[in-house]
Amino acid sequence: MQIESLSIRNFKALQDIHLRNIPRFAVFIGRNGSGKTTLFRTFAFLKNCLQDNVRTALGTEGGRNGFSEVVSRGHENEPITIEIQFRIEILNRNRLVTYYLEIGLHEGKPAVLRETLSYKRGRYGSPFHYLDFSCGHGRVVANEQDFDEEEKPLNREETTLKSPDVLAIKGLGQFEKFKAASAFRQLIENWHVSDFHINDARGRKDDQTAQHLSGTGENLPAVARHLFENEPEIFARIKKKMQERVPGVQDIEVKVTEDGYLVMRYKDGAFENPFFDKNVSDGTIKMFAYLVLLEDPKPFPILCVEEPENQLYPELMTILAEEFAAYAERGGQVMVSTHSPEFLDAVPPASVYWLEKTDGQSKVFRASDYPQLLKLYTAGDPFGVLWQQGMLNSKRLS
Repeated sequence: MQIESLSIRNFKALQDIHLRNIPRFAVFIGRNGSGKTTLFRTFAFLKNCLQDNVRTALGTEGGRNGFSEVVSRGHENEPITIEIQFRIEILNRNRLVTYYLEIGLHEGKPAVLRETLSYKRGRYGSPFHYLDFSCGHGRVVANEQDFDEEEKPLNREETTLKSPDVLAIKGLGQFEKFKAASAFRQLIENWHVSDFHINDARGRKDDQTAQHLSGTGENLPAVARHLFENEPEIFARIKKKMQERVPGVQDIEVKVTEDGYLVMRYKDGAFENPFFDKNVSDGTIKMFAYLVLLEDPKPFPILCVEEPENQLYPELMTILAEEFAAYAERGGQVMVSTHSPEFLDAVPPASVYWLEKTDGQSKVFRASDYPQLLKLYTAGDPFGVLWQQGMLNSKRLS
């Protein structure tokens, strides 16, 4: 599964954003406030819409004023729209599926003004609206298994949702027979936005169980314990990488104390006894957390990571970029925002994007669209260097 394109209109500073041919590994740079975090918030917003409803998701993003705080300034009378195209195998054929969502006010309240899910029925022709809803009412094709047999009629069922602010894929996506809706629901539910907080990961934790690292990383000891007990080969691989890349790390252990708490300890080769994580550097813990995230035996299909360079020394940036690229090569999709030139130096041209904000609106530019940048890169200037030189600037390149 891979997102190929993303279009956003009227979501905060993202008044008109279009990303095409998105690679499996995409890196976004830009000044503070240029819109990188807002771009990633779009994924979290869509996930909140699915898990709760549009009204609640707007409240999470905009507070009490909801829609009026989330919609782009000067466009309050227009809807917020998000369109995602992604590839997935349905009925033994690779399909390009388009999901379109339009959110606005209906009778003064937040509502789903339009929601469609479409893909081609056969090899030719226009995409077919498999799901089409407006303000809580719409139609869905009930016999999706017959899509490949074009002579068979499609059964369209009229359906009314319990509320106009609920996504149709929230309910339909629970049923296996609605294959496209089910696939997209799983994609949204498994988006992972990582904003790792060192202090949340430190210290003693209740003896809990967890298989996947959370967005802030507070369950790191529990996930590490799960890997140690259930995926020993993966845990050994992570530990080996830590030994190779973090000076002094000889061993990592996860233990349950006598009073029932979970703790992590790191062994430094220069000392006889291991240290509790509260005495270990931020960079050591963060590097371990990223390796745990990237070595997950059931990886997230979409992984968004904000500013992974924080607390890590520059020499690790190239290694970390290579780890993200390897994750993408194994079938995941990774989107990273960064301010690190060292990280950017290890990123290929097709993966580099930058954001600029003008008059309160963010724009996204792709490095590979500019021949002069590619020429400089081919001549030996990595993109971290070009960025520091101010070359990743639309006005300078125009």
